[in-house]
Amino acid sequence: MAKLESSLKNMLLSLTAIALIAAGLMASLYRVTSEPIQKSKEQKSVDAIKAVLPAFDKIENDTANGLNIFKAYKADGQFVGAAVESLSKNGFGGEIKVMVGFDAQGCITEYSVLEQKETPGLGTKMVTWFRPQTEKKKSLLETIFHYEVKTPEKQSSIIGKNPAVNKMTVSKDGGEIDAITASTISSRAFLESVRTAYNAYAAANNQKPTDANSGATQTTEGNNNEQ
Repeated sequence: MAKLESSLKNMLLSLTAIALIAAGLMASLYRVTSEPIQKSKEQKSVDAIKAVLPAFDKIENDTANGLNIFKAYKADGQFVGAAVESLSKNGFGGEIKVMVGFDAQGCITEYSVLEQKETPGLGTKMVTWFRPQTEKKKSLLETIFHYEVKTPEKQSSIIGKNPAVNKMTVSKDGGEIDAITASTISSRAFLESVRTAYNAYAAANNQKPTDANSGATQTTEGNNNEQ
């Protein structure tokens, strides 16, 4: 019996030692990787700010409604616009983070999706869907027989629109923007993040807020179907 107790004690000591070593290795790994990950996120934000704003010479940081705002100025002090880091927690796959650029009049200049976990091939199309659609390439049959299939023009672009004037909700909810095909929930969440960004911009620049915040948001519709 004494031998059994000794073995059990040794086993517990061994397991404790292994757990402590594993915890130490995990802590070391976190310290090694956390800084590069943080730097990568910061660089992504910097790149997004440059991508969504008109040409500028300097940036001033500000906050409004709990969001980070990056105000852009020319060298002579002229205000050219602002980038707002915004989010929605109502995406089909969870949180969506975006950087939205506005000019001095409050019109949307560009946007960049910073983080999203939407369905590949559906909600992930938000990365490009809400920009002006590029010219449609002709199919092989259209090229051979010299005819063109007319398709309705998408009203999906938010670029150039002012959320204080334009209703920034999906057309299914009475708004002006066509949702991503079969991805209404993702589209609603994306537009919610844009409206939230604009309201922060307006609060920081004494402009009229949007009155379109009543856009419907849904997080679940059975069978993983977000239409």
